[in-house]
Amino acid sequence: MPPGGGDRRGFPLTAALAAVLLIALVLKSADVLLLVFIAVVLGVYLRSLADALVARAQVPRPFGLAAALLLTLAALVGIVLLIAPAVAQQVHDLLANTPSFLSALDESITRLAQRFPLFRRSPAATAEPGVLASSIGELLTALRGAVVPYLKSSLEVLIEGVSVFVMALYLARHPDVYTSGVVALVPPRHRPLALRILPDLGTTLRAWILGQLTAMFILGLLTTLGLWLLGVPYFLAFGVFAGVAAIVPFFGTLVSTILPALFALSVAGVPKALLVAALGVLVHLIEANLVAPQVMERQVNLPPVLTIAGVLLMGRLFGTIGLLVAVPILAVIMVLLRHILLGEVYGDPVSAAAPGGTVPPDAVRTIASSTPLPNR
Repeated sequence: MPPGGGDRRGFPLTAALAAVLLIALVLKSADVLLLVFIAVVLGVYLRSLADALVARAQVPRPFGLAAALLLTLAALVGIVLLIAPAVAQQVHDLLANTPSFLSALDESITRLAQRFPLFRRSPAATAEPGVLASSIGELLTALRGAVVPYLKSSLEVLIEGVSVFVMALYLARHPDVYTSGVVALVPPRHRPLALRILPDLGTTLRAWILGQLTAMFILGLLTTLGLWLLGVPYFLAFGVFAGVAAIVPFFGTLVSTILPALFALSVAGVPKALLVAALGVLVHLIEANLVAPQVMERQVNLPPVLTIAGVLLMGRLFGTIGLLVAVPILAVIMVLLRHILLGEVYGDPVSAAAPGGTVPPDAVRTIASSTPLPNR
């Protein structure tokens, strides 16, 4: 047996065991890692806003970060003071009147079934009155049962919220400390690649934050104005819900369109419900064709099918919090795949102008495969 042969055979087994332990540790601490990721996103937001203030006002960076924090808190407080009371009242009234709305909706469906032969031949048409209301009630109960396990005590939520906020402040104040630490963990011959990936990740997250905030604001504003013009009750509650639901691609859009349409059907009949549904489609077409291409897709270019699959997977694995961070996590994964798999392993061209996506094979190479450095 050649000297050291046993070590060479034993090393892969040791590496495999270490990899298994690392994967088990990641799965066990997935909730904590998600909180760290949220802190990173918040830190990128604060850092970007601080950089913009420093560039425009020519103030020292600590003052820029303090101003960014104060502006963010002032905006949140202003939003709460302006719309929270009205939204809370509308949501309270809506929930209190939900049983009567469901009964009215059931009656509207029954009238449609009696008017149109196509619906009359359906099982819903011959069902006993109230079956739709009971079915929706069972659906809401099932959804509540699926969400409740992910809800935590108020004390735990407070502790985790403060922890995320503090971590974000440290990350925004001294990002070089943490980026240097990440680069130091990479083998020396791959550090040039790490130095290219980290700025790309920062650009992608900044683009996602800007695009997401813009889309949420536009969707919420247009939905509120449209429902108000159509005379739909609780227009403000539905508009705020549409803006918040925009953080979950496709599914949030679908739910925020269907709910007010069903409500309009129960209180105003089919014509108003069709108008509300058309409004939802129009608003989301504006967002998809104007906001997304101009803001989001310039930097975060994610295929729709991959986005929907990623949202489903993250929701199944981590519940509600997984839905909220599915898209930025997917964007980060795409950046890593683009640099490491496409650029380094396959040697394909990698475009620095679109960090979030891939580029055609005939594109000009802007990031060449890194040349391994000699071991030190």
